[in-house]
Amino acid sequence: MARKALIKRKTRETDISCELGIDGAGVSSIKSGNAFMDHMLTLFAKHGLFDCAITCAGDTDVDFHHSAEDIGICMGQALRQALANHAGIVRFGTSYVPMDESLARVCIDLSGRPNLVYNVELSTTNVNDFECDLAHDFFKAFIDHGMFTLHIDLLRGRNSHHSLEAVFKAFGRALSQACAINPKASSDIPSSKGTIS
Repeated sequence: MARKALIKRKTRETDISCELGIDGAGVSSIKSGNAFMDHMLTLFAKHGLFDCAITCAGDTDVDFHHSAEDIGICMGQALRQALANHAGIVRFGTSYVPMDESLARVCIDLSGRPNLVYNVELSTTNVNDFECDLAHDFFKAFIDHGMFTLHIDLLRGRNSHHSLEAVFKAFGRALSQACAINPKASSDIPSSKGTIS
């Protein structure tokens, strides 16, 4: 059974379609309404080998905040739906990714409990017209609706573009690792409780 989901969400602020395939090849089509966010989500999909199609029509005349947050909501819901009862998954994932002078570490537990630790200090507040704080809001929305624990640490970095690029690549790789099927326990729920919650 294919592990994929399609989420559609329409509010007075955004109109989003999000299709996510866990067992993909890293093929993506991203139209978030912000070129830098498109770049980051393309990197997430490519390096995590997720197939991902996202379109978002948002109130960017206000700013990009509603779009970034709502895309995170939809991606989290798609992930949770695609994982179903989490049977057979590895559950944990860790990735270190360098991007030139920057180095990011991401650790994930698909625990069924949302928790974000975001330790990312950037040298600038903006990359082009992308407000860097929105990355934090995106990840918070993602984990709140995907129901998992996420630790993101930027260990070093000078250039904010490079730093966020390392973060999104590491996130994709760590999430892919956590979602992978464990060949030793392909139908088992990876919890001593017998359920992920």
